[in-house]
Amino acid sequence: MDAKALYAERLMTAEAAARLVRSGAKAAMGLGVSQPPALLAALAARAGRGEVEDVNLYYLLSTAIAGETVLRYDLMDRIRPWSLFHSAVERRLEQRAAEEGRPNPVQFIPTGFQQSPRVLCEEVGVDTLICTVSPMDEDGYFSFGTNTDYAKPVSETARTILVEVNPHMPRVFGDCTVHVSRVTAVVEHAAPLLEVAKAQPQPADRAIGQIIAGLVEDGATLQMGIGALPDAVCDALRDHRDLGVHTEMLTPGLVELMQAGVATHARKTLHPGVGVFAFSMGDRNTYGFLDGNRAMEAHPVSYVNDPAVIARNARMISVNATLQIDLSGACCSEYLNGRQFTAAGGQLDFVRGAYASEEGKSIIACHSTAAKGAASRIVARLDGPVTTPRNDTHIVVTEHGWANLKGLSTSQRARALIALADPVFRDGLERDARDQGLL
Repeated sequence: MDAKALYAERLMTAEAAARLVRSGAKAAMGLGVSQPPALLAALAARAGRGEVEDVNLYYLLSTAIAGETVLRYDLMDRIRPWSLFHSAVERRLEQRAAEEGRPNPVQFIPTGFQQSPRVLCEEVGVDTLICTVSPMDEDGYFSFGTNTDYAKPVSETARTILVEVNPHMPRVFGDCTVHVSRVTAVVEHAAPLLEVAKAQPQPADRAIGQIIAGLVEDGATLQMGIGALPDAVCDALRDHRDLGVHTEMLTPGLVELMQAGVATHARKTLHPGVGVFAFSMGDRNTYGFLDGNRAMEAHPVSYVNDPAVIARNARMISVNATLQIDLSGACCSEYLNGRQFTAAGGQLDFVRGAYASEEGKSIIACHSTAAKGAASRIVARLDGPVTTPRNDTHIVVTEHGWANLKGLSTSQRARALIALADPVFRDGLERDARDQGLL
């Protein structure tokens, strides 16, 4: 049977496709932009009517699309969230349960982003994939578009694959497709893709951006996180030349560097001439840039975030944010106010990969204070788990400067980090360091 016939055979309504999700299923939902509104609404409706129960839903980074459908609080007894990376959706669910004195409805699975495909396919044994894809090409392949990440690996092992074909989803090249013969159900639904606006940078973001730009040489390959701080770094790199991109997340800031001719990938030592990413969240310009662009390739996160792969990019520069840094250089980037706030994501993947790169630099950046200046982000002891161990931390940047922690003793590290703290907190941190025997 040819591809068009297979497509027609599998084409159905979202309601019919949702009936293919059985009670007790272990389902993986697409990350971020690839969460399919029609399919998730239909599945939520089934659960609301009591037609399906004990559905275990695995995913990273839920959006309002999921929060308003399958991750509604009233469905938690029928659809169980298993989060590998929290967003505001999980934080609200957890807060409401705590206020009502009920058990936490969200199960959190600690894991690095690079390991998530193996965790989902081998350890969990996901049997169902639910995601958005681009329209099928003439050879019968759907592109995962903005989200190859774990969707591609899961599509190779799951028994049931439900795809929502959205004409707004960009067709992307690389190792990022699934053939119609593997798909169980096709649902057609045109909806604008979720957009994430650029955050307005604060003065501290701009100061940090300028410092980091001074650490980046022409011809370097970049990985950036999300938010105002990485965007400020991209803005400060406009005078650089021949930068490359190898990043888990493709952001508007990186896209603008490519469109401006600053990032050309010409001097990359891995995938020369091509930008590489695992997933993207951005604006309409970002998605339009990706559509049909052979200078960009999407690959599974098990490849993109593999430290050994990252290290094959000479002059690799990794820029990630953190919430706290202790006086020895250990970083907590996922825990806030006594609760899981996000997750480790790919931070440690790129910290290790960038430092292993020839002439590479791993940069951890943060404002020196939080809570409108009431709290220091450089602390005596972390309030949560270690995301990046002190053994791995390389360069730390705040608006007050930067320090290379490699080769420094714990005493030297404490002094260097105190110098990066806000002046209001330096005396207290010095006392803490003396109490710990660091000074």
